[in-house]
Amino acid sequence: PLGAGSNGKMAVPMSRESRGPEPGAAPYGNFPNYSRFHPPEGRVSLLPQGLLRSLFPAATRPLLGLDVGCNSGELSVALYQHLLGLQDSNSSPEPPGAGKELKLLCCDIDPELIRRAQQSSPFPASISFASLDIMDSGAREPFLSSYLERFGRSSFDIGFCMSVTMWIHLNHGDRGLLEFLALLASLCTFLLVEPQPWKCYRAAARRLRRLGRDDFEHFRSLQINGDMAESITRILTQECAMELVCSFGSTSWDRSLLLFKSTSAHPKGSD
Repeated sequence: PLGAGSNGKMAVPMSRESRGPEPGAAPYGNFPNYSRFHPPEGRVSLLPQGLLRSLFPAATRPLLGLDVGCNSGELSVALYQHLLGLQDSNSSPEPPGAGKELKLLCCDIDPELIRRAQQSSPFPASISFASLDIMDSGAREPFLSSYLERFGRSSFDIGFCMSVTMWIHLNHGDRGLLEFLALLASLCTFLLVEPQPWKCYRAAARRLRRLGRDDFEHFRSLQINGDMAESITRILTQECAMELVCSFGSTSWDRSLLLFKSTSAHPKGSD
């Protein structure tokens, strides 16, 4: 997932050697082996077959997706396969026409994880991986605009924010979380969010302390806390012009999958 220092500049991810064996010790969630701890199947198995077609029954052009905080891409690929019904094609070439249905842009703050994702992706024609600090507006705005302009679009049809909100929150505080959610709501017609529960915040802070590192700058001053799925739902629905469409249940590690839809009169994603 993505983050930046409190001065708004892009933070340099920790070297692989300095991250140590603790999976939660990466301060931006940029774990080197994340999918071993939370396998993609634990998420995609909760999503119904045919979800994309049910959300966009009249789509005549490629749908555009944005995956924020994609790590090394395993979940991004699994989502793409599931949404297009390609679960059995992990080792085979991309089926003809699949790219006409969905183009997925995946970004993460860690360039090394992005390199791994690019090297292992089975769908390079349809899934793009890029190193980007989503909280750095100077980098984000020209990059996303350039991508969207390639398709004559001004926003994405669907966004994915899978276990990213906590890292934005810990590194940027309450204001950063609000800005991040407002950004996603403005960029996407539909948004699938998997918020980390509050116990994960405490565990992440505990791991940093155990390694003798400074605590997260904002951890002790966060006013948005407690039931984070409820808080994020409230923010998106009351402040970001979205509505909760569906809760797809919880993963075995107790994280909800929540689907939101823009309620603005003319969602950007429908242009």
